[in-house]
Amino acid sequence: MKTRKIVLKAFLGLALVFGVNTFAQKSVMVGGAAMLPSKNIIENAVNSKDHTTLVAAVKAAELVETLSSKGPFTVFAPTNAAFDKLPKGTVETLLKPENKAMLQGVLTYHVLAGKFDSKAIAAAITAGNGTATFPTVQGGKLKASMVGKKLVLTDEKGGKSIVTIADVNQSNGVIHVVDAVVMHK
Repeated sequence: MKTRKIVLKAFLGLALVFGVNTFAQKSVMVGGAAMLPSKNIIENAVNSKDHTTLVAAVKAAELVETLSSKGPFTVFAPTNAAFDKLPKGTVETLLKPENKAMLQGVLTYHVLAGKFDSKAIAAAITAGNGTATFPTVQGGKLKASMVGKKLVLTDEKGGKSIVTIADVNQSNGVIHVVDAVVMHK
C-alpha cells in the first residue's frame, strides 16, 4: 500500500513537471488547426486551411469513406501550395467527374497501407543504405531518402517532395505534410 502511494505521487509529480500531455499523444498544428490524434484522417484534414484542395480532391475522387475507415494509412498530404506547383489547369482537369479514375490514381499514390511514422521511415532508409522504397495503395512505388535532416520522397517520374511536417498522428494512421504532389507513371 505504501509503495503504491509512492508510485502514484511520483507519477503525479512527473505529470506536473512535464505536463499531462507528455503522457498522451499530442495534437499537431497544421493549417491553423489542431490535428487531434483521436480523429481520423478526414476529420482532421477538413479543418486545415492548407489542405482545402486536397480535401476537395478526396471528395471528388469519392475516397472520403476509405480514408475515414479503420486503416491504418500513411498519407503524404500535399498542401494547397503543392497543388499550385502543378501545371496550370491540372487540378481543374483532375476534379472533373470524367477524370475520377485518374484523380483516384494520383491521390492513392500518396497513401501507404499501414502506419509509417518518421522513425519507421528513417529505419527503412538506414536498412536500405540511404534509400527505402514503399509500395503505394495506387500500386506504384515511392522512394524515401534523407537530404540533411529533410525527408525527401522521389516519385516514379523523378519528381521530389519534401516532408514539411512529420508524424501528424490520426486515429487511423499518420499524415506527413509534403510540399509537392508526387506522380506515378
